[in-house]
Amino acid sequence: MSFTNSRFTFLLFAVLLLSSFKTREITWVAIGDSITYLNDHTNETGNRVSKGYLTRVVEHFNNLHYINKGYNGWTSGNIAQQIDSLGLVKADIYTIFLGTNDWWQGRPLGNLKDYIKNKGNKSVYASFRIIINKIRTLNPQAKIVLITPMQRADFVYINDPKNNSYGSYKAKNGQYLESFANAIDSIDHYEHIPVIDLYHNPALSFNKLVNFKRLKDPATGQYVNYQYPEAAKIPFNPSNDDYPYPKKAIGLTYDGLHPSDKGNSIIAAEVVKTFSQLGLPITYK
Repeated sequence: MSFTNSRFTFLLFAVLLLSSFKTREITWVAIGDSITYLNDHTNETGNRVSKGYLTRVVEHFNNLHYINKGYNGWTSGNIAQQIDSLGLVKADIYTIFLGTNDWWQGRPLGNLKDYIKNKGNKSVYASFRIIINKIRTLNPQAKIVLITPMQRADFVYINDPKNNSYGSYKAKNGQYLESFANAIDSIDHYEHIPVIDLYHNPALSFNKLVNFKRLKDPATGQYVNYQYPEAAKIPFNPSNDDYPYPKKAIGLTYDGLHPSDKGNSIIAAEVVKTFSQLGLPITYK
């Protein structure tokens, strides 16, 4: 064999050897509500969001891709009820980012015993048990990460102002949103799985969610930029009033509930930090 052929054979062997050690692709299934869904439907944000948190996370890694299983308006109860028809696949990482719709729709929170005893889909605790059980049937070795809901200001849907709700400063059905965040955290402690606590993250504090809410002064009829708590005392009429969150009002959310680019960036940073601690062969760019 000539020197040239020997050199070629050696180089070919080296290339094949290196390729055999190529880091495998890591699959992430993101289960959630509209905050997750909007990652792939930024046009539905009035183009106020350029990139959601899922896209921002995978941009940090070489070998991570996501499957978006976010559903507009869904609760953990909806996910649990439809769990076998969602097309969930075997993955390396599953995140569960739910709770804000459970709170607003007045679902009973239940207690940790509902989770431990797997009491069906009657409470938020029990719904999470159904979801986690399904994940473990798909891949018992999968890494599961829970994400609590973040705080929320008064929400007004940009595409239909008649779809609106008050913020987490007030109870709904006798329950505060913080209780839902604490419940998710308690599941984490019971299961010894990671949790990303967005609700208590100071970078996502309530006073940063929106810069103001533009409402009519009840006395003069003139528009004024109100901040909380004054904004919560001024009525909003979706039939006659302008949309209350112009672009200058955008803070960490663009509508009081859904994260803006700034909000998504903070969420993504927390997810990246947690993923890097899971012990999986994920490589940074």
